[in-house]
Amino acid sequence: MLITDTYPPDINGVARTLRTLALGLAERGHAIEIVTTVPCAADEPDTPPRRVVTSAPLPGYPGLRVGFSTRAEMASHFAAFQPDALYVATETPLGIASILAAAQAQIPVVSGFHTNFQTYLESYHLPGLETFTAGILRWIHNQTARTLTPSADTATMLQGWGIRNVGVLGRGVDTTLFSPERRSRVLRQSWGAADHVPVAIYVGRIAAEKNLPLLVRAFGAFRQMHPGAPCVVVGEGPRLAGLQEEHPDYIYMGARRGTDLAECYASADVFLFPSSSETFGNVVLEAMSSGLVTAAYDYAAPRLLIRSSSNGWLAPLEDEAAFLQATQQAAASWSEPKLRAAARQAASDFGWHRVIKEFEAELLTAITSAKTATSHPKP
Repeated sequence: MLITDTYPPDINGVARTLRTLALGLAERGHAIEIVTTVPCAADEPDTPPRRVVTSAPLPGYPGLRVGFSTRAEMASHFAAFQPDALYVATETPLGIASILAAAQAQIPVVSGFHTNFQTYLESYHLPGLETFTAGILRWIHNQTARTLTPSADTATMLQGWGIRNVGVLGRGVDTTLFSPERRSRVLRQSWGAADHVPVAIYVGRIAAEKNLPLLVRAFGAFRQMHPGAPCVVVGEGPRLAGLQEEHPDYIYMGARRGTDLAECYASADVFLFPSSSETFGNVVLEAMSSGLVTAAYDYAAPRLLIRSSSNGWLAPLEDEAAFLQATQQAAASWSEPKLRAAARQAASDFGWHRVIKEFEAELLTAITSAKTATSHPKP
């Protein structure tokens, strides 16, 4: 049973990752059920099946919801589905109730850390709560058999907080969907981009924690190299209206998914990723798989994937001047076929099949360990 506050039709990296993992386990012969806050979209099959719990909009994020449940309600869901293990992906009232109910039912739990809450507190002007938040997260995750996070950087941070038994479960990309072959001349023409004109693109939530002021400066640095070149923004979020008002010269595509999203990536040339709050950064994999030249900070997915001047450009974390320099280097090298092919190749090494097998192994290990502990209780 996979428990999460966000799941498609929500459009974000966590939701897409969890759906991919769930479908992957189902394809490997496992029975999966989702407990989440949003019903299935009308145009999609409800597979794996889901149970929808009470929820409320996340403050500052009306498009996302926080789930609420009780131990008794979760116990009734367990009784109906009889799960051998839980994967709890979000540290919310829904996740906490699930973990506590699972302890009573002696069901092993693997938890996920998908969001850097401490950086969000800073972005939303709530400094000083980092220590308190770390303590709460330590208590939650140490109730579970294993905590999985997408990058070694985040794993090190969690271990520093005192969270035990942390593992790294990376991310994958669909290289058939996110491919340079999706490049659309029609879409580029709608952006006003001739063949010799590069396009810079940002894909992600339009929110404070995504470092939007640096994105704006980076678009400016890109246009210093290519005056008048299109700057495209794909995504929605609480800061979208403000960004549109301040920069009506950008092209806003709204939220996209599937082939529409893939065409946006492939029809651009330079991907700008100024965020420093990611646990991984799925969009970097998608952009590089699409053959884009990426400028990003040296951490999480970019650190894993990018080799400066070979397949993209990196800047030291939080060094904004260096990020702007990386942006200009990306802008100068946008048309280099070898660099773009190397970006595609780097992403192609990260298929979802390996990640799903590792996820399956983590759950099976938790199940086996729980059975062993039950068979040989401590004196």
